[in-house]
Amino acid sequence: MLCVLAVVQLTGAHNALHNVLADARFGWNSREASGDIVLVAIDPRSIEKVGVWPWPRRLHAELIGKLASSGASDIIFDIDFSSPSIPEFDQTFGEALQKAGGSVVLPSFKQLVRTHGNEKKIYVNRPLPLFGKHSWPATVNVVVEPDGLVRRYAFGELLDGEFLPSVGGLLAGQYEKNKKSFLIDFSIRSDSVPTVSYVDVLHGDPATSKMLKGKKVIIGGSAVELGDRFNVPNGHVISGPLLQILAAESILQGRVLRTSSDVATLGGLGIIALLMVALWRRLAARVRVLILVGLAVTAELGAALLQAKLPVILDTSLLHVAVAAYLVAMALDEIDFRGLLALVAEKRFKRIAMSLGDGLLCADQNGLITVWNPAAVTIFGYEPAEMIGRSLDRICTVDDGAAIGDPFSILDLEVGALQAPGGKVMELEGRRKNGETFPLEVCFSGWPGTDGFQYGAVLRDISVRKREEERIRYLAEYDSLTGLANRNTLYEHLDAELAEAKTEQSNVAVLLMDLDKFKEINDTLGHACGDQVLCAVAKGLKALVEGTGLVARLSGDEFAIVISGSDVADRAEKLSERATLLFSKTPISLGERRVRVKCSIGVVIYPEHCETADELLANADLALYRAKTAGRARHVFFDPGIRDELEARKTLEVDLRLAAQGDEFELFYQPQISLTDGKLVGAEALIRWQHPTRGLVSPAEFMPVVNATSISDDVAFWVLATACNQGRIWEQNGYNIRIGVNLSPSQLQSGDLAETVRMVLKDTGISPSLLELEVTEDILLEDDEAVRKIFKRIQNLGVHIAFDDFGTGYASLTYLKKFPLNRLKIDQSFVRELQRGSEDEAIIEATINLSKRLGMSVIAEGIENPDTIDILRGMGCEEGQGYYFSRPMPAAEFEQQFLSKEAPLTSGFSAAVPAVSAA
Repeated sequence: MLCVLAVVQLTGAHNALHNVLADARFGWNSREASGDIVLVAIDPRSIEKVGVWPWPRRLHAELIGKLASSGASDIIFDIDFSSPSIPEFDQTFGEALQKAGGSVVLPSFKQLVRTHGNEKKIYVNRPLPLFGKHSWPATVNVVVEPDGLVRRYAFGELLDGEFLPSVGGLLAGQYEKNKKSFLIDFSIRSDSVPTVSYVDVLHGDPATSKMLKGKKVIIGGSAVELGDRFNVPNGHVISGPLLQILAAESILQGRVLRTSSDVATLGGLGIIALLMVALWRRLAARVRVLILVGLAVTAELGAALLQAKLPVILDTSLLHVAVAAYLVAMALDEIDFRGLLALVAEKRFKRIAMSLGDGLLCADQNGLITVWNPAAVTIFGYEPAEMIGRSLDRICTVDDGAAIGDPFSILDLEVGALQAPGGKVMELEGRRKNGETFPLEVCFSGWPGTDGFQYGAVLRDISVRKREEERIRYLAEYDSLTGLANRNTLYEHLDAELAEAKTEQSNVAVLLMDLDKFKEINDTLGHACGDQVLCAVAKGLKALVEGTGLVARLSGDEFAIVISGSDVADRAEKLSERATLLFSKTPISLGERRVRVKCSIGVVIYPEHCETADELLANADLALYRAKTAGRARHVFFDPGIRDELEARKTLEVDLRLAAQGDEFELFYQPQISLTDGKLVGAEALIRWQHPTRGLVSPAEFMPVVNATSISDDVAFWVLATACNQGRIWEQNGYNIRIGVNLSPSQLQSGDLAETVRMVLKDTGISPSLLELEVTEDILLEDDEAVRKIFKRIQNLGVHIAFDDFGTGYASLTYLKKFPLNRLKIDQSFVRELQRGSEDEAIIEATINLSKRLGMSVIAEGIENPDTIDILRGMGCEEGQGYYFSRPMPAAEFEQQFLSKEAPLTSGFSAAVPAVSAA
């Protein structure tokens, strides 16, 4: 026995048994996770909802915000951030890290890479400097043992001479440099770790947010297709992030496992040796076997109990080896052990061969089949009697490209390869009894026998696997909804086209297309109809390109077309025009519905506008943005000025946000005068921006930007509340002046405008009849029925509604009939140069007559001279507004000029009507 133990100890053969026993004890006494660490899983459902991995880093930035708002204490990413992506999204993620204030951990890891000379070299991957300066570093590397399992875990490691804590050590708060690695306690059940879906956190699911409060969070992939998987004891396969959590849980629960000292093992071996020497042949063999088995069971139960109570793994492998050695010795002493083993092996082989799910055959030294199991019958359709004594070429042919279809002979295989561990695995073409061919995977082996060299083969029909591989390859390259190339394929195609264009000195064009107001289709008709629209658009684009370029779907309603060769600029121009006309003029049928779709297109040309695929798409996106801001349903070619314009707009947006926070906005008031008696009847509130360096900024410069950003609602509410406050002050001073306030489109798109107006009236105390809301045609275009109901509720409050800039829109008369309106404001383009007998006079006179027929009053904008007043008053126009009376002015100046007792007469106006005075 001592010789056996010495050999086992020197060769380390007992280590495998030790691992098996220690692993088995994990399953005997399972533990719950503490629940302090939550896994935010990038699971199949998240990939299905968000799209093909990798995702844009703006989503990770948004996730940080969601986690912070949910109250997560620490945020750890098990995602590679070592390479740059889209610069804008990288910047967004960096800003999110900075905003998180150092609560985010990003991974660093070592990677083994083969160089061009087939040499192995280790690279250290760290987060980009943009991310590293606002986050904590931690390592995610784990060591896989020779049997392919992960058992040990380090508190940290040196990367380029710098000690970095491991993720598990950082989560548990223990990562001293001098601590040795430990054994993870896999009795802590992985399914007890709190897990939430990435997409649920991103969408702000209340139940998910509640689970995250006060918890440490690690974000990583759990989906099989992401590949971050590890084999752990007891046949389990878990994701990398889950492995990091189990390591941290082992530390937190005081389950940092250590192996027992050799003293206990040597003591047990001594007891067994003394006992067996004392009892050898003094007791019957059966009694001695029972004693040995009892000792082994007792030792294993004691080891299991010790491991359950204390973080100690008792090494009983040598004890079991000693027991086994004694049992073998007794068996050899008592029976013909060799004969028994041979009989058992033969029966076991037959039982296994006949029950295998894979086909199995054996062949003699001449390559003729001697064994043919039931699974082989199922695969090929031949019964054993039809195959025994036949060669393998009856059912297999070669499938290796050039030699496909050639007969296959097992005798051609190299003997050395057959006797190597794992045998020789090949893919052949199988042929069933009915003549059908299919892909076949065969693992060949061989061994010397008493009747010469023998052959064995395990056969597997891999038709399903091949189809799945093809489907996975298809999903990796094509969009599952439309069948178009996806973003990955687009980048590969662009790289190839650019490389060829550089060689051939030719051009490449990218057309980036986005459907205008596609969200409204999804919101009103449903996502199923939206998907039908996307499929119809994809089909139309493929028909337009006609195989002369690549059509791809990038995401959502965004498509791209790549064309190359000569005259690409002219071809891109014509293709853009055809695409715009096709989708705007030809309706798409959705069952009984027919929908017209408009699109905006950004075009970029290589090498005129860029050098790389990333630059092509980025510049095309800028051109697309210009097309949308220019009015949609058009195409725009990229030029460098677009980027400068966008940068200026972004700067303006930042300044506007600061202005909204720093009280830089101010309301000016322009008087509205009765043309019959010269009295002041109202004032239109107009926003102005007092910029700290630029001075007074024109509304025409900044209001379009305000209306397109998230501060629009706040600014619009401030204008309404401030104007009503000022109106109330004048009302309390005895001046019943109507206050005109311009509405913004965002006020009708978000929230309840009627309820907002009611609250402002209540808070300020102004009489509702003194408030007049001014609307323009672009507001009415949003949703006829919804806007009509809102206006009706506002009128029921006693507030008036005026139609501003009347006469400039293409459907103004239609709106007069549809919407409840109190007043028309004739646009200044008709008034400023008004002369008797002109077309402007005819239009204004018709407008005044129409308004009276509809029961509405009229006010003319843009009055700049007394002759205009005479003409307007002669046509029955009741009120006027313009520079002739006054430019817009601050409230204090307005009071001084129009509401104080010392207010002078308006220059020149007394010649046309009586002097201006407060009504």
